[in-house]
Amino acid sequence: MPDDALSDFTHERFTHEGRAHGVLRSGTGPAVIVMAEIPGITPKVARFARQVRDIGCTVVLPDLFGTAGRDPDPKAHGWAGAAKTGLRAAAQVCVSREFTLLAAGRTSPVVGWLRALAAQEHERCGGPGVGALGMCLTGGFALAMATDDRLLAPVLCQPSLPLAVTDRNRRSIDISPDDLRTVRRRCEEGLTVLGLRFRGDRLAPGARFAHLREQLGDAFVGVELDDDSANPDGLLPPHSVLTEHLVDEPGQSTRQALDQVLDLFRRRLLEPTATPASG
Repeated sequence: MPDDALSDFTHERFTHEGRAHGVLRSGTGPAVIVMAEIPGITPKVARFARQVRDIGCTVVLPDLFGTAGRDPDPKAHGWAGAAKTGLRAAAQVCVSREFTLLAAGRTSPVVGWLRALAAQEHERCGGPGVGALGMCLTGGFALAMATDDRLLAPVLCQPSLPLAVTDRNRRSIDISPDDLRTVRRRCEEGLTVLGLRFRGDRLAPGARFAHLREQLGDAFVGVELDDDSANPDGLLPPHSVLTEHLVDEPGQSTRQALDQVLDLFRRRLLEPTATPASG
């Protein structure tokens, strides 16, 4: 795909407690916060965001790292350009104090900023509440954001933190014990948490989904896809269910996973019977 000018998005800046990041917005209706994977808001992330917008939601993309709209595929900028794109985003994450990469059982500091953004967007957009979807590095952020009652539809796409370098890390996710207790209580009250991964994905290991099932019970809906259902043209081994490895054709497993995500947003945010958030 060529670079995406993102001309159908407005560009703003949101500041909370001294932290500031750019925000891209498009559409009308209840807000869904879409958090990109490394290397940032790529054309394929933007394509997914437009699919969320087109069901009747305001899609909100925090610009946390990378160059928004830039295509990381070597076909767009050559191998040197692709490497530069990925390394730049990774360097931004590594030097930032907003992301907890290795520690199990910790909520990344940037989640406080994301919760504040979601609260503002709920007030701005209306509706019963807000949705949130994170991918890879940001996958677990959607879970930690669900401590706020306004978050009605959290989706964890291939959640990859903490980095799966130890058995303990593989059996955990980046959320503090206190935050996890709050989310567990909300699950007992009816919250559903949707998770997506490929079965062979070592960045988002199966033990992590097993941990979420243990902690959240039936409220966690884990969708695990066979690796051979991934788009074979993807740059990396099967990982990015809704972007790089999506086969957007009827009957394909990844398309069915996409439809499941969009259906969750419809049920929780758009249907007349959706339960409004408190506070």
